[in-house]
Amino acid sequence: MTGHDGTRDQVSITPVRAALLANETIDAVWSALGEVYDPELYLDVVSLGLVYGVREEDGTFVVDMTLTTPGCPASESLTEMTRAAIVKVVGIAVPVEVRLVWDPPWSPAMIDADAAAALGFRV
Repeated sequence: MTGHDGTRDQVSITPVRAALLANETIDAVWSALGEVYDPELYLDVVSLGLVYGVREEDGTFVVDMTLTTPGCPASESLTEMTRAAIVKVVGIAVPVEVRLVWDPPWSPAMIDADAAAALGFRV
């Protein structure tokens, strides 16, 4: 920004501004996860209700997600696709951890209405 006297103002990143930047990044991560598709159901992991949370934890982006079943054959590919989507947003220098969690257990009730309709569930 340029001040009234023609000099450039310095913009500092205060803790509040840093939090806002982190929130923007988390929003971008959520958007990127909306592009990760379950290879069996052909719907994204966010709409399927598989992503339980996204947060920054001590400099690492952490995603808590589940799968439709513990024996899901796509478990390795889904977690790797999730990690890759986040790395595209935050960069390779930022650590990313995808945690598979089983509590609460996933159920079809977690699917958003549009995705449920696409799968033939009554909404």
